[in-house]
Amino acid sequence: MATLVANYGGRPLSAPALREVPLESNTEALAFVDALLRDEFDLIVLLTGVGTRGLLAVVDRLRDRGAFVAALSRTRIAARGPKPVAVLRELGISPWVTAPEPNTWRELLAAIDSKWQSDPGSRIPDPGNAGNEHSLAGSRVAVQEYGAANPQLVEGLRTLGARVTSVPVYRWALPQDIEPLRAAARAVADGSVDVAIFTTATQVVHLLLVAGGIGLQSQVRDGFASIAVASIGPTTSEELREQGIAIDIEASHPKMGFLVREAAEHSADVLRTKRPGGALR
Repeated sequence: MATLVANYGGRPLSAPALREVPLESNTEALAFVDALLRDEFDLIVLLTGVGTRGLLAVVDRLRDRGAFVAALSRTRIAARGPKPVAVLRELGISPWVTAPEPNTWRELLAAIDSKWQSDPGSRIPDPGNAGNEHSLAGSRVAVQEYGAANPQLVEGLRTLGARVTSVPVYRWALPQDIEPLRAAARAVADGSVDVAIFTTATQVVHLLLVAGGIGLQSQVRDGFASIAVASIGPTTSEELREQGIAIDIEASHPKMGFLVREAAEHSADVLRTKRPGGALR
């Protein structure tokens, strides 16, 4: 990211905002694996490639990969985006459905609902759900979480009648060294940066958390009003909006190269609007 910024003439201030930490105990993931081996799920929802690989790591340590892959291959799989699809292809498995771009939980839920209704073999015979017209009524769905729970997706699946099991595989923590993040918070607060680029929702949460720890959260929020805020895509943008931070630039495709290029192309126009004179600092 810093190299891309420099290539477009910017001076990057790098502030690592998260690190990936395996769960101390993978009991939920292991319980999911055992249930899948017993064919207890009708649909598996894979949200990230890293989480999918995390499941495989659990299997490789504690179970038989061949049996796990065979169980996956006979179960419907919904993939949120290209990264879990790539892992599945390595295993020789094609997903039952894939969410279209921008690959948020909304597109994923809509794709599952539409595919389920159009697939004659999807209906789950369940006397307890007689007369229930919801598309996923009676279905048993496992959702691989991606560092944090996705309550909107889980609630959406339950609204469609599914019985949902969440499968946490990994989580995000603050970096061990948070001084670069503190420096970034100070820079936003005092107006010494021109553009802030976010590539995950967790970065937003952690920046504000660290800013609060040094008594600058309100100043950081205010600081975003005079800099160009660029987001990689809808999931990150959702978090920014929930935090009261307006988005000026959202990548046309949720990829780093598009994000940096479009930030370089549009930030000057944004700053002319947000700052008197539009001066760079």
